[in-house]
Amino acid sequence: MSELPSKPTKAPIHAVHRLHEYRKSLSTKPFGARGKKLVRCNLCLLGELFCTCKHRQYLNTNTSFMLIMYNDEVLKPTNSGRLIADLIPDTHAFLWTRTETDTAMLALLSNPTYQPFLVFPQQYVENDQVVVEQITATSLTTEQGITKIPLLVMLDGSWREAIKMYRKSPYLQQMPVLSFAPETLATYALRKGSHDFQLGTAEVAAMALTAAQEPQNGLALSTWFDLFVESSLLGRNRRAKETLTPITEFINAFKQALKASHECAEK
Repeated sequence: MSELPSKPTKAPIHAVHRLHEYRKSLSTKPFGARGKKLVRCNLCLLGELFCTCKHRQYLNTNTSFMLIMYNDEVLKPTNSGRLIADLIPDTHAFLWTRTETDTAMLALLSNPTYQPFLVFPQQYVENDQVVVEQITATSLTTEQGITKIPLLVMLDGSWREAIKMYRKSPYLQQMPVLSFAPETLATYALRKGSHDFQLGTAEVAAMALTAAQEPQNGLALSTWFDLFVESSLLGRNRRAKETLTPITEFINAFKQALKASHECAEK
C-alpha cells in the first residue's frame, strides 16, 4: 500500500483564487459577508485558526471541471465551488454575464479535447438535450475512436440563479446534461444529513465524479467539503460544545479518502 507524503506539497493558486481576486478588483467596496470581523485566510476564506490550506492536495483524476459563477458568488466565504478547484487540477472558473459571454469560456467548451456535460436537474432542461445519469467510456469516445476528457460544467449560485443562467445562456443548452435520479439525490442527502435535499456545489460535484466512474475521488471531495463546513462553523462559533466533533476526525477522514484515491489511481 502506498503512503501519502508526510509533508505534502501545498497545491498552487488555482482558477477560483484568481477569479476571486479579479472580482474583488471590480468592487467599489468590500464584500459584506457574515462574520466580516473574522480574520480570514486569503485563500480558503476560513478563519485563520481553522485554515485548511495545509491539507489541500490535488487528486489523480481524468475529469475536468468548469465553474460558471453568478456575479458575487465567488466572493462568498461559504461558497463551496472553490473546493472543487482545491482538489481537481484542471478546473476552470468564469463569471457569468448575460450579455458579454467570456470568449475563453466558449473556446474551452468547443475545444475538441473535451466532452462537456452540464451538471443540472433534468426537470429544468429545455429543448432536446441528451440527459445521462452516468458518464461512460462510450459517451466519451468519438466515431474516430478518440477518447475525450469529460468537462463537467457547474452553475455556481443559488438554484434560482442557476436556472436563470441556464435559460439565458444558449451555449448551455447545446451539450449533454448529467442529471441524477431523485432517489440518488435523496439517498445522498439523507446520508449527509440534509433534510431539504438542498446540496452545495461541491456536494453535487462529488456525485458527478462518482457518475464519471471516479467514486474514490467523489468520496475525497465529499470529505473535503465536510472539513470545510465544520471549519467554517467553528470559525463563526456556530457549534455548541455538546455537539462538537474534534476537527481532527474530519481531517483524518479526508486524509483516508485521499489515500484511497491515490491507491486506486495506481492500480
